[in-house]
Amino acid sequence: MLTHTANEDDSRFSFWRRVREYAVPPSMIETATARRLAGDWAGACAAANVEVDFRLRDVAHAHGHALAERVREDLRRLAPDLLRWHLPRTAPAGLLRAGLTVPLARYPGERPVHLVVRTPPAWAEYGQRIGLALWDGSDPGPAPHPHPRPSRRYRLDLHRHLWDAGRSGELAARSGSLPPTGAPYNGVGPHGLRRAVDRWPAEAQLLLHAEGLPPGPVAVRLGRGERLVLGPDGHAEAAVGDVRALPLLPDAATWVPPDLDLLHSGELDADRLHPLVAAALAPGHRPRQEDRPPAGQRLVECRGARHRIAVVDGVLTALDHDPEQLRREELLAALSGTPLPCLRAIDQAHRDPAELDDVRQRLNHGDTAGALAVVEDLLGRQAALREGPLREELAAAAERRVAYGLYRSGLTVDRQARTAKPLTHYDFYRFGLPRHRGRSHAFPRPPHTAAR
Repeated sequence: MLTHTANEDDSRFSFWRRVREYAVPPSMIETATARRLAGDWAGACAAANVEVDFRLRDVAHAHGHALAERVREDLRRLAPDLLRWHLPRTAPAGLLRAGLTVPLARYPGERPVHLVVRTPPAWAEYGQRIGLALWDGSDPGPAPHPHPRPSRRYRLDLHRHLWDAGRSGELAARSGSLPPTGAPYNGVGPHGLRRAVDRWPAEAQLLLHAEGLPPGPVAVRLGRGERLVLGPDGHAEAAVGDVRALPLLPDAATWVPPDLDLLHSGELDADRLHPLVAAALAPGHRPRQEDRPPAGQRLVECRGARHRIAVVDGVLTALDHDPEQLRREELLAALSGTPLPCLRAIDQAHRDPAELDDVRQRLNHGDTAGALAVVEDLLGRQAALREGPLREELAAAAERRVAYGLYRSGLTVDRQARTAKPLTHYDFYRFGLPRHRGRSHAFPRPPHTAAR
């Protein structure tokens, strides 16, 4: 039984460790924070890969200057990197849940307006980019979205501390901290999240007050079709019949944030948390300053000796062979001979390096700059992209960027219009990927559209 529990803990911790390592990179947090503190909310959104789908002048024209000013004030308080940190994710890769409309703030009036954040549908996902929009019940936005209405389950308007930098300190008080017990309905749910049972009554009161409702029952969704009804006295029991008409306790109030368990278990130290999260959950903690180690040499067993390979003048090179010998060995390899182990190691690094999973995770989570930095440290700035898994990952990232651009433009992919034309150097500049300087041109072209 102890082994089973330990295995479960390791599985859920490994999921969230990977999410926290890749989903919101430190470079994004640093840049977004600097711009936010300088008063540049639009720049902070751009640094956190958040598209803003409205202009405040248009908001003032459509809804009045008073509402536009309230929206502006919320945008100044928005920490888009903190919002990204807390948005719901899915297993196994820990990517953002696709096709969501998450309300951040509600502005009452004759026609209520919601400030929302949207994740694109799965087919249009690229770089984990998200969109910030206003929803008044009439306009779905510039791009078609599968669920344009604000979600009841994934709402953050009652949990501003998950995106508002000025209220992030409330996280500790509203997280729920009691460990699992043998009591009914207490335990571990999807992705290893614990149920914040001790917070449910207080969160239910906040929900009912926000909806203008008197004290009464609230539905609690636990996943896999399991529902509870939380009574005014705080007692929970299994739902009987249809409870969709009841107010729904948001997920943000149902579960304990994973950072709390990661921190208390020692699986993650406060230095690896978002600074605002660390300040709330580990007050007084002083982060350590870590310098990034420079790219170094790698050793290869080559014909009975240990040789060095390293990046020189922007290219990964064998240091312990003279240029004439390398030219002969490359010619031999071109004629189907067996190249030197040093050259085999260099070829392996270009095609299927040990760092491939790191590159893949960074690309999947939208850290294109970090992925390219890994590739440049490994191969050098002048390296040719050879055939293999590494090149395929970079080409797939380029295709996802095209699909996302089509979604943002309101277009759909014509899946019959794919061709085998190669990506050009110009395409790689547009996609922010390193250019290919080798002889092979087997990259597939991104999908075209019927509207083009």
